[in-house]
Amino acid sequence: MEIEALRIATLVARHGSFAGAARALDLDPSSVSRTVAGLEASLGARLFHRSTRTLSVTEEGAEYLARITPLLEELAQAKDAIHAGAKVPTGTLKLTASVSFTHTCIVPHLKEFTDLYPEVVVELLATDANVDLVAERIDLAIRLAPAPTGDLISTKLRTTRYILCAAPDYVAKHPPITTPSDLQDHNCLRFALPDYRTNWRFQSATGEEETVPVSGTIVISNALSLRDSTVNGLGVALLPDWLVGEDLAKGRLSRLLPDQTAAARSFDTAAWALYPSRSYLPQKVRVMIDFLRRKLG
Repeated sequence: MEIEALRIATLVARHGSFAGAARALDLDPSSVSRTVAGLEASLGARLFHRSTRTLSVTEEGAEYLARITPLLEELAQAKDAIHAGAKVPTGTLKLTASVSFTHTCIVPHLKEFTDLYPEVVVELLATDANVDLVAERIDLAIRLAPAPTGDLISTKLRTTRYILCAAPDYVAKHPPITTPSDLQDHNCLRFALPDYRTNWRFQSATGEEETVPVSGTIVISNALSLRDSTVNGLGVALLPDWLVGEDLAKGRLSRLLPDQTAAARSFDTAAWALYPSRSYLPQKVRVMIDFLRRKLG
């Protein structure tokens, strides 16, 4: 019995269709169907119920796939251990992150990573959508959020702080902002997320919290464009430190209310590395996580 046939069967169950597994494997659906049929013939049991519109796992199939999935991960881990012994990470690493984080925090370090690990091919998907890691066969995702929950394994790369800022020209031409409530008299540039576009949160040095309703003429779905609009003097924005650090250092932006901790949703946010399985962490993924933690931490 071929291991590849077992892997294909687990993907069919995970995606709920031959077509979904075929897309993930870049194969023809008929080929996937034939492989599963051959596996069922060799087992003498049906793994899936089929109809013209639906596909579901049989009771016997669910039990069988539940038992072989850890074994497949162990085999993959054993294979990776061989490469680890050679200390040469290899293979294609599929990595996804938001457009702004990719541009600001990953792309500047790619040259160093490829110099260190020339046998790893980095396939980088920059998107602001939360990609399904399993369905799209993504090895590693970077998420900017409070501590993640769910089935994915996570590890913190760096803490994120949000900075209230505006261009010096905007600051000079508008009333001063000395308290969070002063923002209600200003044009606030907002990110196109429900909890970002309506209220911003602040916490004083003594721990007192205040939520301020914000409004303005600009709402943007891309953080890079939001940063550029702020630099261009269109208004006040709440932006992550990793995105505006250079602008603050070079005077293109001024920090407002520096004695306040600011947030749109949660004061405890970070950049998290997420991956699908704890029991099988390929060496190529492990070295990328360690590399990003060194560069971003």
